[in-house]
Amino acid sequence: MIAAATRRVVVTGIGVITPIGTGLAAFRAGLRAERSAVRTLTRFDPSPFRTHVAAQVDDFVPTDHLDSKRVKRLDRFGQFSVVAAQMALADAEIDMTHEDAERVGVMMGTALGGVGYAEEQLGRYIQGGLRNVDATLALAVFGGASSCNIAIECGVQGPNATNAMSCASGAIAIGEAWRLVKTGEADVMIAGGAEAPLAPLCFGAFALIRAMTTRNDDPARASRPFDRDRDGFVMGEGSAVLILEERERALARGARIYGELRGYGTTNDAHHMTAPLPGGAQAARAMRTALRTAGAVPAEVTWVNAHGSSTPLNDPTETEAMTQVLDEALATAWVSGTKGHHGHALGASGAFEAAISLLAIHDGFVPATVNLEHPDSACAVRHVPAGGLALRPEVVVSNSFGFGGINASLVFARH
Repeated sequence: MIAAATRRVVVTGIGVITPIGTGLAAFRAGLRAERSAVRTLTRFDPSPFRTHVAAQVDDFVPTDHLDSKRVKRLDRFGQFSVVAAQMALADAEIDMTHEDAERVGVMMGTALGGVGYAEEQLGRYIQGGLRNVDATLALAVFGGASSCNIAIECGVQGPNATNAMSCASGAIAIGEAWRLVKTGEADVMIAGGAEAPLAPLCFGAFALIRAMTTRNDDPARASRPFDRDRDGFVMGEGSAVLILEERERALARGARIYGELRGYGTTNDAHHMTAPLPGGAQAARAMRTALRTAGAVPAEVTWVNAHGSSTPLNDPTETEAMTQVLDEALATAWVSGTKGHHGHALGASGAFEAAISLLAIHDGFVPATVNLEHPDSACAVRHVPAGGLALRPEVVVSNSFGFGGINASLVFARH
């Protein structure tokens, strides 16, 4: 076994189910099209709420990927998790029947897990009593159903966990998976995030605390990170899963490598459940830690794939954190946020953005921030221009911040 000090971690597979496309081909096309997936919500009637828009996954048909028995056994959250993992393994050309299952693990993240499904089943209980409730409810509602179902469906027996650290969950899952490969506890990790929150109570709870946009008359322009007219985030759904693999092993089998995950940092504001710490000191510390563990310096950062939630407080606070960390290098680093494309899928968003970071490195295309029409003076950075950039970043910092003051940063680089 390669010593932990010299083990490097690369990404060899990506699986995505997102509002801008299911599967890598559709996802890539959605990023380049520079169109928002945000629409008036049709999953249920949103009229009782202040917010009527969301980013739905409309092209995912579970039976296209799973047999009917498996579909019945999994709620939407579980389906997203398992199918994205299967896509990622297929993309990496890893056949689990030929792997040492004990050397492969799963790390996933989700903010709400199967709560949307539990809400649906509660309605059935009210209407018809316990006999009307799906017997799989107890097995579907907890967040760990994500990583456990992936392990069962894919035959994985290594480390297994799902964290629930709000909107930083997907990034934290990927970072913790990196640690496990780096230290030699696993050779391959299936890691990412999944979220299926588009149910009335889940959606309404965020509307109740006024976290979401009310630009209901213009959905496609509702998510607008760093724009002066932003007024809240747009809820989304989906899953993104990466295959993290020890580099020498990946090279030995001739794997296609999207990029290297070099660093990870996570901190906590210890300040407020919904508002970021003013000044962004702990968000900055997460970024510094990620760069330090990556062995990178600010001048090497080509692009910051920002959390950019399109909320009044988050975007300027993230800008302050970037300014503290990158200092003079912020004048040469590009910045954009992709939630204008795909909305904010809570615990899955960090995984979406990790996948986008890797595709930028591999494909040589850095997406712009959709709907950035009037950049906020409090978010003065070098924004990627409309149309995106034909550029292969050397080093990418991908940020994810969440309720509870959770901060996570990942550093990706060419391998």
